[in-house]
Amino acid sequence: MAAQQVAEVTEATGLAGSAWLLILFPVVGAVVLLLGGRFTDAWGHLLGCLTVLASFAYGLALFFSSTGMSSSERVQNVSMFDWIPVEQLQVEFGLRIDPLSISFVLLITGVGSLIHIYSIGYMSDDKDRRRFFGYFNLFVAAMLILVLGNGFVTLYLGWEGVGLASYLLIGWYTNRPSAATAAKKAFLMNRVGDVGLALAIFIMFAELGTTQYTEVFAGIDQLSPATITALTLLLLLGACGKSGQFPLQAWLPDAMEGPTPVSALIHAATMVTAGVYLVARANPIYMQSEDGRLVVVIVGALTLLVGSIIGCAYDDIKKVLAYSTVSQIGYMMLAVGLGPFGFALGIMHLLTHGFFKAGLFLGAGSVMHGMNDEVDMRKYGGLARVMPWTFGTFALGYLALIGIPPFSGFFSKDAIIEAAFGAEGWRGWVFGGAALLGAGLTAFYMTRLMLMTFFGKQRWRELKSEDGRDFHPHEAKPVMVVPMVVLAIGSIGAGWFLAGGDLLAEWLSPSLGALQEAEHAVVPHALVPWLTVGLSLLGVLIAWLVVGRRDVPVTKPEPVSFPVRAARRDLYGNALNEALIARPGTWLARALVYVDNKGVDGLVNGIAAALGGSSGRLRRTQTGFVRSYAASMLGGSILVLVAFLAVRYA
Repeated sequence: MAAQQVAEVTEATGLAGSAWLLILFPVVGAVVLLLGGRFTDAWGHLLGCLTVLASFAYGLALFFSSTGMSSSERVQNVSMFDWIPVEQLQVEFGLRIDPLSISFVLLITGVGSLIHIYSIGYMSDDKDRRRFFGYFNLFVAAMLILVLGNGFVTLYLGWEGVGLASYLLIGWYTNRPSAATAAKKAFLMNRVGDVGLALAIFIMFAELGTTQYTEVFAGIDQLSPATITALTLLLLLGACGKSGQFPLQAWLPDAMEGPTPVSALIHAATMVTAGVYLVARANPIYMQSEDGRLVVVIVGALTLLVGSIIGCAYDDIKKVLAYSTVSQIGYMMLAVGLGPFGFALGIMHLLTHGFFKAGLFLGAGSVMHGMNDEVDMRKYGGLARVMPWTFGTFALGYLALIGIPPFSGFFSKDAIIEAAFGAEGWRGWVFGGAALLGAGLTAFYMTRLMLMTFFGKQRWRELKSEDGRDFHPHEAKPVMVVPMVVLAIGSIGAGWFLAGGDLLAEWLSPSLGALQEAEHAVVPHALVPWLTVGLSLLGVLIAWLVVGRRDVPVTKPEPVSFPVRAARRDLYGNALNEALIARPGTWLARALVYVDNKGVDGLVNGIAAALGGSSGRLRRTQTGFVRSYAASMLGGSILVLVAFLAVRYA
């Protein structure tokens, strides 16, 4: 397959020349809120929202100003300053303003603004709300650096900044050991992926002498096929860590320990999309390696199935949505792994997913807010009657997620399934079949969630929360409902708008190349939408037969079949990571400590002890008595004489 054409980059002018303001606004907000102390408590949450809204407004202006440009003018570079001028390593801190980065800016700041506004109500009773918004601003600023940077080192700065901010937010409830454990797990598992990204950057500098996008992409054809394949696999490792892809997906559901707005921000608009962005941004590298793209597709297909299967077995509403995110990011990875047949489709699903998944998480937060922070769906039931706004907005996100036309998820997910069936030979059957099966499973577990939460008997009337309080579910505050309504509108129309006339694909072409359609599909394109919708409706029917026709038991049924037991244990993902990484790492660390203590330290301490002991013994011979010295001189003289005679008469 031909290599991706590298877009020509021009120096930014006009609004693009001041694009650094996009990052500056949330950075200023974070600095003021985190250093201002209690003085900012009264208005800190408002400042946190205004900074992100300002970035969103600037992003919109930047988008509209670029729509009137030609394709060649839409890729612009903003040179700011020399960041790392060290001998041959010359790293510039600059920004790349192009359709791909602008699309992510609008998603991050647009959906992020709605989540910030929602958090005003959700976190209203938290005495540290100001610090929470400071962390939120820090998160958004780091994500903007990641997507706007004009080189891999700048991307890495934002990459690590997002990791730090996520650690602080996931572990927000410091009085909960489970939150501290989840934050540490997310931080460490992300470090595993970050090693891959760092090694890829090292290889780029060693082979090409640069880490800037323009120069790397222009020189990639100078590298050997083995080096290019190594780069694609290392970049994929970084993407798997940040986007929760197999086998590094275990941290993502545990991240639900943070406040629900954190879950929405991480799972819909920011952190988990970073891996997809990395692969899409590095498309000129992946276009040079068919093996690299194949591995990306395999990881995506496997992850979408793993996430869907596990989501069918959980009763925790946030963890069901978390594994839904794992699965949907799998669809995106599968798409970008298809190269020119899927780069734009993966980004389209990422954008539509940002609307409906953020809406679903905020809806789950509204349910929890009215149910004493209870997350067990077995204690819900019949909430549609007491939380109509939450139910209505959640239902629209649900229909978009399971891909029912004309909602947004149908347009983006169906296009990915069509592209998967368009792969050559057996790949079309395997990857298309996996994507199709994932659609059916998604419909099952999301319908199960809807039925257990909003329909049936109001089981909460006969129960109490863990702290002994009665449940009194109620509708969320208006400041929480309004963002949910806006996201629900996006869940309805975003897919149709972006897919109509290949609008998004044309817009992204300067960054990703032209979208291509497979010439020989194993399943006719016209049949795929019918299969997708039909299998989704079958999943809905099965969920209704299993859950909707009977009373949901409050206690989790035991015993269960092996598939259900395995799904409840995350398909033994944690056990696999423990066996392959954590436990061997612990053993290696202990072995190295033993060698250090007994070997290195033992040798050093042994030499010191020997010198100390021998010097102590020699010191005892220095008595200060003349007779002792005379005896020593006599003894020495006798020894010299004996040695002389021995040599003389030998």
